[in-house]
Order: sequence, then C-alpha cells, then structure tokens
Amino acid sequence: MVDSNLSFVRTEMLQGQTPPLAERGVVKWVRTNLFATPIDSVLTILALLLIAWFLPPVIRWAFIEASWVGPDRSVCSTVAQGGIQPDGWSGACWAYVNANFNQFMYGRYPIEEHWRVNLVGIMFVLLLVPLLIPKVPYKAVNAVTFFFIFPIVAFFLLVGGWLGLPYVETPLWGGLLVTLVISFVGICVSLPLGIILALGRRSKLPVIKMLCVIFIETIRGVPLITVLFMASYMLPLFLPPGVTFDKLLRALIGVALFASAYMAEVVRGGLQAIPKGQYEGADSLGLGYWQKTRLIILPQALKLVIPSIVNTFIGLFKDTSLVSVISMFDLLGIVKQHFSDANWASPQTPISGLVFAGFVFWIFCFGMSRYSLFMENRLDTGHKR
Repeated sequence: MVDSNLSFVRTEMLQGQTPPLAERGVVKWVRTNLFATPIDSVLTILALLLIAWFLPPVIRWAFIEASWVGPDRSVCSTVAQGGIQPDGWSGACWAYVNANFNQFMYGRYPIEEHWRVNLVGIMFVLLLVPLLIPKVPYKAVNAVTFFFIFPIVAFFLLVGGWLGLPYVETPLWGGLLVTLVISFVGICVSLPLGIILALGRRSKLPVIKMLCVIFIETIRGVPLITVLFMASYMLPLFLPPGVTFDKLLRALIGVALFASAYMAEVVRGGLQAIPKGQYEGADSLGLGYWQKTRLIILPQALKLVIPSIVNTFIGLFKDTSLVSVISMFDLLGIVKQHFSDANWASPQTPISGLVFAGFVFWIFCFGMSRYSLFMENRLDTGHKR
C-alpha cells in the first residue's frame, strides 16, 4: 500500500491584486448607493430632476438676486412698491437680517454689555467641545465644570449686579440668547430627572411608583403651552402676597419639568429592553440595587435609546419658540416681532427672516443629530466582528 500525501501547503503568499476600476472610488460608491437596482436608478434620476428644477430658483433668490446691504426697506422693494429694485424683482432681503442681527442674537440686551454674552458663549464652546470628544482626558473634571460651575458663572455674568457689572433684567434678554439658555437648562435638567422618574416608575415601592406615574402622565397629558401659561400666570396666584419669581425662571422650570416627563418614558423604554438575564447576572455577583443599576443596567439602557434621547433634545430646542406666549421672545419670536417694523416692511422681509431663523435652528439640530449618530456607532459594540 502506497502512502500518498494529498495535502498542500503554500510556500509563498499571493500578491495583492488591484481591484477593478468599477469596484473602487467614486464609481463604486455611485453604483452601490445610487444605481444598485433598477428601482434605485429610477429614484436617483427623479431626485436629480427634482433638484435641477428646484435648486436654480433657490440659488437665484438666495444669492444672485438677493439684497445684502442697505439702510431701509427700499433695497428690498421694487419701484412700484416704493423701492429701488426693478419691477418683477424677487430676492432675499438679507439687508433686513444684517440690520437687525444684533437683536436677533441678543434681544434688547444692552449693546455695551454684549461682551458678557460673547464671553459666556466662548466658555460654553471651550467646555463643551472637549466633553464631546471621546479621546480628550479628564472627562470627570470637564463634566463637573460644565454642568455645575459654568452655569453659576454664566448666571452672574449674564445677570450682573456684582463686581461692578451692571444689572441686566431678564425681560431685556431675547433672540438666540434666550433659545440657548432655555434649551441648555432644559436638556441638562431633563436627562437626570428623567432617569430618576423612569427608575421611580419601575420601582417596587408603591408610593414612589404612584407619585412618578402621576407626575409623568399629568405633564405628558397637557401641551407645553399650557405648562408655560400655568408657570407664568397661574403659579403667582398660589404664592403668598409679595412673593414672585422671575418670568424666565418660571419658563425654565416649566420647560425642564415638561421635558423630564418625556425623557422618563424614553429611558423607561430602554430599561424595559434590557434582558432579564442582565438583572439575574448582576444579582448573582452580589451587587446591590444601585450598583446594579449604575454599573450594568443603566449604561446599556441609555445606549439603546440614544436616538430617542437626542430626538427629545431636538424637539425641546425647537419648542423654545413657544415661550412667546408668555411675552418672551426667542430667536423665532424676535424675528417675527420685527416684521412690523415700518423701516423694513416689504414683501421679501418675512420670508427672509423666517429662512434665517430656520437655518439657525437647522444648524443646531443637525449638529445634535450627527453627533448622536457618531456616538451610536461608537457605542454599537454588540455587532462588531
């Protein structure tokens, strides 16, 4: 019987080959994402035709025919309307936005004190950016500074009345300043309070569970306008004579409580998605309730609901425009308030102001959504190979 060795062992590695031209670069991306199937090809062509039909008029209105600078409404009106533009002209009135830009950003905050708002904004960015970058060290120190020290410093800088800073009452605040203050406070308060409410609703203690359920369902059962109205006009009626709160503070409390109720349900959904085995595994290690929740359950639950959390934050950021019902003017409110300015009354003024406000809101909301997608992909370790 003859032994035969049929095994084969390669003695040298094969050299890497260049992929076909159609399978790399732009050509590969186009074939994969735009023309992968006949249906994709038809949809891509229709989308390109729609863009070709829609984009040129928008570019012409927003850039080519736009009026960028000017002293009054005459630069945004045709001759027949009492302006300098030719009849049939249609373009964006960015001169109106440029002339009122400071009020859109600061409201009626004193011009000579704008540096205080700018300083708070710079501090906000310098503390937030390192907190959002995962590789930057000293996250604990950064978080404590951002969430606890920065709000106190920002409050004294914006309000003033100490160390020689003039006092600026909150009714003078407006524009993007109010939008960012309300949204920042609402976001920072709603997440931890929402987590506490979600844990309380799942508690086995009947009293705590009942109180959390009543709070969540009551707040979620009414619109935000009602909450703001109650906080601004009805709450003072229940206070002792002579006791009152700042209107902005009342709005901050109302928005924060409203957002916390919705955040509680988002977090509760994440808690319910955790398999029972995670709880049993934590119990088998001898972990207590708070250790189990903090180290095992809550991190997984929050990771699962990152899109819903950021969606709540985006909705809260846009809902700040509702403070106009209590005579406070955020960015959108102050833009709309200036529509009645006789110096800039023209057919193009309202749409130009609304486009500007919408673009500013879009920048912040798009930034939050992209960062949430980044964090979601970074934390999605369950399917890595």
